[in-house]
Order: sequence, then C-alpha cells, then structure tokens
Amino acid sequence: MSDHSHRDALAPALFAERTSRTLQEVLLVLIGTALLAISAKVKVPFYPVPMTLQTLAVLLIAATYGRRLGVTTMLAYLGEGLLGLPVFANTPPMIANAAYFLGPTGGFLVGYPIAAFVIGYAADRGWDRSVPKLLAAIVVGEAVIFGLGFTWLAWFAHLSSGATGLGGAAAFTKGVAPFLLADALKSVLAAALVPAGWAFVDRR
Repeated sequence: MSDHSHRDALAPALFAERTSRTLQEVLLVLIGTALLAISAKVKVPFYPVPMTLQTLAVLLIAATYGRRLGVTTMLAYLGEGLLGLPVFANTPPMIANAAYFLGPTGGFLVGYPIAAFVIGYAADRGWDRSVPKLLAAIVVGEAVIFGLGFTWLAWFAHLSSGATGLGGAAAFTKGVAPFLLADALKSVLAAALVPAGWAFVDRR
C-alpha cells in the first residue's frame, strides 16, 4: 500500500479520534464551569467580598486539567458570566454582565485564568504528583488571585456606595485578611488531594 493510500485509510480513524477528544474536552470544560458556579454559591456572606469555596475549585481544576484546559475552563466560566448566566457569587441579586466585573470581586475573577496558567503549567511538568511542588505552584497562583483582587478592590472597584475603591488599608482588612487562613487550608487540601488522586489512579 502506498503512503498516500495508507493515509487515506487512516483518515477516518484519526478524524473520529480527534472528534472524540474534542467532545471529551468540551465536556470537561462544562463540568469545570459547573463546579465553579456551584462553589461560588457555597458562601459565607462578607462585605464587600463573600467567602466561598471557589478558590478551592480553581486550584483543583487547574491542577487536574493542566494549563491549556484549565485556562480554557476559567475563560469559559467568565464568558458565561459576561453572557448573563448567574454563575458568580453575588448573582442574584446582582445581574451577571460586563458591569459585574467592575464591582468588588472583579480583580479576583480576572486572577482565575492567570492562576490556572501558573498552576496548570506546573502540573503539566509533573508537579501535580508531588505535594510540596504542587503546593508551591498553588501558593503562587493564590498570590496572583489575591494580588489582583486586592489591587482592584483598593483602587478601581465600583462600590455600591458610589465610591471607587476602598483604599489599600481597608481593602486588605476587608478583602484579604479574612480569607488568608481559609485559603491556606484550601491550598494544602488541594495540594494533598491531587497527588493522592493520581497515586490511586496509578495503582489501579
């Protein structure tokens, strides 16, 4: 059989494989965005930023999906909010749209795909099999989320009072400090769960 004929014979199989892989990735993205939306609704009300399980979901998705699929999932989630789906923590009563990103949580939301890039990049290089290495990547990812969230909340966020930004001290006191312990625990939990999950799969 010539090389040309061989390629023609393989084409349907390759197309079916690529289609199957694409459908699997679409399904994983949808599952990821659903998990992010659900975790956003599990919250303790704080002002101006609620405490939710969402950062844990971000960490787990990034570490298990890897860089490309993790970032895609975060962008898809943000896109759902832009389209008006009530996937964010304060929707309802607030309306999910582009204006929502101007509110107190906008900086944290924008930090999700960047954190997914950092953590997913490390996971793609095998750090997801080691608790210390994955924890280091997660800490960097968390720092990105908190850094952007703090900066936006301090000086750029459009608040319900009509003011713009809380100022540095108030933003740290209200938007960062109350969450540090809980998010440290989430980071350790995520760093422990993912390698343990891979170890279980490897043994199976």
